[in-house]
Parts: sequence; structure tokens; C-alpha cells
Amino acid sequence: RPFLWVVRADFTTGDLSKEWFDEFKARVAGTGMVVSWCPQQKVLAHRAVACFVSHCGWNSTMEGVRNGVRFLCWPYFVDQFANRSYVCDIWGTGMAVSPGEDGIVTKEEVSGKVEKVIGDEGMAERARALRDAACKSLGEGGSSRENFNRLVDLLRE
Repeated sequence: RPFLWVVRADFTTGDLSKEWFDEFKARVAGTGMVVSWCPQQKVLAHRAVACFVSHCGWNSTMEGVRNGVRFLCWPYFVDQFANRSYVCDIWGTGMAVSPGEDGIVTKEEVSGKVEKVIGDEGMAERARALRDAACKSLGEGGSSRENFNRLVDLLRE
């Protein structure tokens, strides 16, 4: 599957050699693109995005919801695990990766879950319904917009 992978340089460890990473990027050229930054909201808004592999931070989760994408959840710490629970167990718009007994998430785990997420039309439908609800809430007269306006009014007082 074609993919875009954003890898922040400050989030990698010394164990990831430059030579290995350069070889990986050359190997996936034409299928995948590896970058250090991208305009996430614009990428998620693109119709070609079928699945968002996310750490499930709140901002990323809300951007994915707002754009109606399905998730492959890979949380690391704190609130990300609760957000994963919402995505997978409550909203039904994604699946979680599962590490093996050694704590490693295999390429087979990732590719298998990506295929399941992409192939689940019910999941896609729920993601679109959440997107529509978010748009309504943010629009004129929507609850989120009204609550934000109330906050601004209170701060003005």
C-alpha cells in the first residue's frame, strides 16, 4: 500500500542508524514517502487517505475524527491509551496494534491491521458519521462553537 510516514528526528533513538534509514527510504521509494514533517490537517483532509496510523494524542485524534479517517492506533503514554479506547471500543473507527510477547509490534501485525481497517466499510461509515457530527458541532449554531463563544464572552467580562 502507498504510505506517508512522518518521522520526527527528535523522536528517534541512536539505535536507528542513518545508513539503515537511508536504505529503507530508497527501498520504499515509489510506494512510500518518509518525511520529517507534514501539514497533518491537510494530509488527513485528502480523499486518498484510507487509514491514519496514529499515536492517538488528543490533537491527532480530533484531526482524524474531523476528517472522517479510520485509525490504526499505536499509543505510547498518558492520555493516548484512553483516546485509543474511544477510537477502537466506543466509536468503532479504528483498531489497535498489539505487540508480541517480546513487546515488539511486527510488520505483519501492522500490515494485517491496516488491511482490516481499510476493508471494514462499517468502520468507514462510522468515521464519516463522526466527521459529520464534528462539522455540525463546529458550524454556525453548533454546540462546540457556542461553547467557545461563551468562553470568549466570559473572558471579555
